[in-house]
Amino acid sequence: MDLNNARWRKSSRSSGNGGACVEVADNLPDIVGVRDSKNPTGPALVFAPAAWRAFVARVAERA
Repeated sequence: MDLNNARWRKSSRSSGNGGACVEVADNLPDIVGVRDSKNPTGPALVFAPAAWRAFVARVAERA
């Protein structure tokens, strides 16, 4: 999966003190990337947009 053109953004729920942060790239066609901001060159998870929307919706229900 080519994530070279990904525009990563931090989750709005991430803390501002360098703690546990998640970054999401949703600007690429057909994929959504998710990575740990503390390890930007490390592995990233890749989801289909529909799967990502379902995940976010489910998390929002529990918040």
